[in-house]
Amino acid sequence: MSGTPGDQETVPRQQVPARTDPLAHPDPHTAAQAAAVENLLRCWLRETDVPGPEHGVLRVPLPASGTALLVPVRHWSPTGWHRFGAPCLAGAPQPGRPVDAVTVAALLAREAPGATAADAVDLVARVADSVRRTTVFIGDRREQPADAPDLFLAAEQALVHGHPLHPTPKSREGLTESELRRYSPELRGSFPLHWMAVAPSVLRTDSAWTERGRPVTGPQLTARLAPQSELPDLPDGYAALPLHPWQAQEIRRRPEAEALLAAGLLRDLGPRGLPWCPTSSVRTVHRTAAPAMLKLSLGLHITNSRRENLRKELHRGVEVHRLLRRGLAARWQAAHPGFDIVRDPAWLAVDGPDGTPVRGLDVVVRHNPFRPRDDVSCVAGLVAPRAHTPGSRLAGIIHGLAARTGRSPGAVAAEWFPHYLEQIVRPVLWLDGEAGIALEAHQQNTLLLLDADGRPAGGRYRDNQGYYFRESRRAELDARLPGLGERSDTFVSDEVADERLAYYLAINNVFGLVGAFGSQRLADEGLLLDAFRRFLREAAAGPRRMRSSLPGRLLDSPVLRCKANLLTRMRGLDELVGPVDTQSVYVTLPNPLHR
Repeated sequence: MSGTPGDQETVPRQQVPARTDPLAHPDPHTAAQAAAVENLLRCWLRETDVPGPEHGVLRVPLPASGTALLVPVRHWSPTGWHRFGAPCLAGAPQPGRPVDAVTVAALLAREAPGATAADAVDLVARVADSVRRTTVFIGDRREQPADAPDLFLAAEQALVHGHPLHPTPKSREGLTESELRRYSPELRGSFPLHWMAVAPSVLRTDSAWTERGRPVTGPQLTARLAPQSELPDLPDGYAALPLHPWQAQEIRRRPEAEALLAAGLLRDLGPRGLPWCPTSSVRTVHRTAAPAMLKLSLGLHITNSRRENLRKELHRGVEVHRLLRRGLAARWQAAHPGFDIVRDPAWLAVDGPDGTPVRGLDVVVRHNPFRPRDDVSCVAGLVAPRAHTPGSRLAGIIHGLAARTGRSPGAVAAEWFPHYLEQIVRPVLWLDGEAGIALEAHQQNTLLLLDADGRPAGGRYRDNQGYYFRESRRAELDARLPGLGERSDTFVSDEVADERLAYYLAINNVFGLVGAFGSQRLADEGLLLDAFRRFLREAAAGPRRMRSSLPGRLLDSPVLRCKANLLTRMRGLDELVGPVDTQSVYVTLPNPLHR
């Protein structure tokens, strides 16, 4: 890093005591600004070649603006979960005046290779929207801290700040303030489903859902979603289709849906039934004790994509369920009884009279395997900073175990972390090595089951978007389920599968967990990386050797390919559209495991 003592003198002093976390600032807007600035800086550092800090100050050059950002460093993380104080501009007329998130976004957008003026405006608008929403979320949590009695739902609603390495984690463009309150998990929103009646000639569905060994299909399927008293009366032969209420209003403005309504092939039955609650993905809804969750289409831009289901994803979920039932699940469960996939065994959708899918009317029916008292949390929720109390739930668990056992938090973390690797990482490596299926096991898709003391006791994976069938294993997978992948577009080259598995499982999931331990001062990141190395060595060559290529790749490669959320956002890419290998921008970063 280059810099002069004069530059360093202009670094702003913290507006709260140095040991106080900026995310805990008493003013919700100030806390939301701090979170957004940290996210932008973490993304920029990961995605560009900026030298590390000197003397506790990071200098971010801004040659297009003829200046630089000077940022006090609170924690420097080998895995990327850095913590920062408020930045200021070098040589500013008012030395030490902090720079807000929107200004940081505008400055970084000017430096991004290939970014246009329109890209910069879009980024700035989304950052501003994300800050505004986060401010509301933080304020609400501080006023109403009590969680839902359903532990799964409480964990799903815990991501108040969102992904720590995304520039706009809480942007919800298109929602009014009243809609935000109804539809946001962070505000513990809830709403009845909106129902449409679909004529049999345009209904499309597939189901591998069974009860007592018998298939449940078509109109029977929606009867499992709610008590009969809650379902609308249907015209003869029509099936009930549940929609997100926001989507139900949006879809009426689309010509293809408007034509179906005018022809009577689609009939609007309105809202009906008891409320459902949004989960961490916003569009997937949950109701305590219901046999299914629903992954609804929702045409809002959330993080990098419009969240409408694609027909290939519907096929993919059912395919994986059928594939697992043909002996693969039994083998997997014998090796790793604590891990499974939350299945997506059925779906309903609508085609036009010409057979063309009508996008936005697609519903995934997902198993709900969790009882209200099951202590299960998506990993992102476990490590997320809480707005109403210091630290994350992970910090609470580690400090609680430390107090009960008389050990230091670092010693407890050093014991907890290998259990996590066994319960989560090893089963995912097994499925890759034994079956050639790589999972997009990032922290929001990974569910951790906890025992009564808060230790890892099992895991689940969810997401019908996130499967990669290895091309090299096509023959054996097709032998298990003939025609696999023909409609789901799930086979990818081994190179792509390796890249995605390394990013989602290693960088996002495990490195993200290590970074949470370090940034929350629970453990030394270097010691946890050493533990991960030992686990990978044993998985690559020990007596419990895994067939997956990932352990060796993580140990031997000096660099890894990493998804660049900021550059992806600035280039306007929708990660659900187009070929899987070009949906996102990937960059190369140093591998913290490589010696």
